Amino acid sequence: MIIGIDPGLAKTGFGVIKGSRYAGYGIIITPSDEPLHTRLGMLFENLTEVIDKCQPDELAIERLFFSRNVSSAIEVSHARGVILLAASEYDLNVFEYTPNQVKKAVTGSGRADKKQVQKMVKMMLKIDCDIPDDTADALAIALCHAHSKVSGEGAP
Repeated sequence: MIIGIDPGLAKTGFGVIKGSRYAGYGIIITPSDEPLHTRLGMLFENLTEVIDKCQPDELAIERLFFSRNVSSAIEVSHARGVILLAASEYDLNVFEYTPNQVKKAVTGSGRADKKQVQKMVKMMLKIDCDIPDDTADALAIALCHAHSKVSGEGAP
């Protein structure tokens, strides 16, 4: 079982797949009015609950894409650190993928937009309800890893 993580401080999406089927997905939200250390603690607690419940074998996470918004990148870096700590606590193998790798694996194009990714994730996993962007991205990351494992292109 693979858990895909779309890291963020305000919202961290997660999606769990087993083979070509989804086993669960959701969003961990931390309130912006709380101090950073409290929010990171909440993220860790909630993520470890998800890992306890789902029992994944591997964790796939989006590699940090450094854009113009430095403060946002720093917040995501803090969240990634907590996520990697949780993976370490559970002795999970961690695999990282760039946004372009994920988009290409799911849609065939590294330039796909969020709606295209969401549509393909729903189609590939036979999800017939609307899912938030953060969970669609997390499921896409998990699918990217599953595809990389099959093709032998995994990115540890």
